[in-house]
Amino acid sequence: MSGPRRTRPQRSEDVPAPKGAGERTAGRRGVPWYVSLPVTLAVILALFLAMGNLGWLPGIPNPFGEKTVDRSQPAVLKSVQNMSRYNAATGDFQVIVDLANEAKFLPSAILGSRSLYVGSGSVEAYVDLGKLGADSVKVSEDRRTASVTIPHAQLAGAALDVERSYMYSHERGLFDRLGDLFSDSTAEDQHKVEMLAVEKIDKAAKDTELTATAETNTKAMLTGLLTSLGFTQVTVTVA
Repeated sequence: MSGPRRTRPQRSEDVPAPKGAGERTAGRRGVPWYVSLPVTLAVILALFLAMGNLGWLPGIPNPFGEKTVDRSQPAVLKSVQNMSRYNAATGDFQVIVDLANEAKFLPSAILGSRSLYVGSGSVEAYVDLGKLGADSVKVSEDRRTASVTIPHAQLAGAALDVERSYMYSHERGLFDRLGDLFSDSTAEDQHKVEMLAVEKIDKAAKDTELTATAETNTKAMLTGLLTSLGFTQVTVTVA
């Protein structure tokens, strides 16, 4: 009589794999996780950006939205000056500033910059009535005749209108753009063209008839004022 029959346990490699299992395993192992994960994140980020451009979703705050926060300090009054001048004329000006910084031995594409700035501003012409002395106004005994001597008109400094002024173009060489990583030279260039625009507007105002117009307008103002006070003969001269 023979003893009980012993069977050898089957090893995993002896068990035949189901049909198509190898193909599925190969398909899952075709794209490594470290390749598919960045692609998935990129797709999700693209969807978020698309939703942001399309107005996001109603009722859900947009995480990519921006808001403006003004943390400026309040303006502080530094001084008060008593003004006695009569602003009798104003001239509006516009100037195009073409400012270039060129290297001697390198092309502008490598080193250098060029700024085109459109500057708009105004210049006022005034007569300082505070300079009228005791002999500047003469009145007859019957208070019918008056003569006034006023000083010549002057030009105030040009005031740049930042709302109507703008940088039309700003070209910079390769080295200049690399230098912006360490210092903000763009703001310096902006300041230079603004100062040059103010200088050119001041110079242009001197070549106009603003002061003559201001003197004429001041004469008309004083004549009308004294006439309304009962004077029948008013003479205003400039000296």
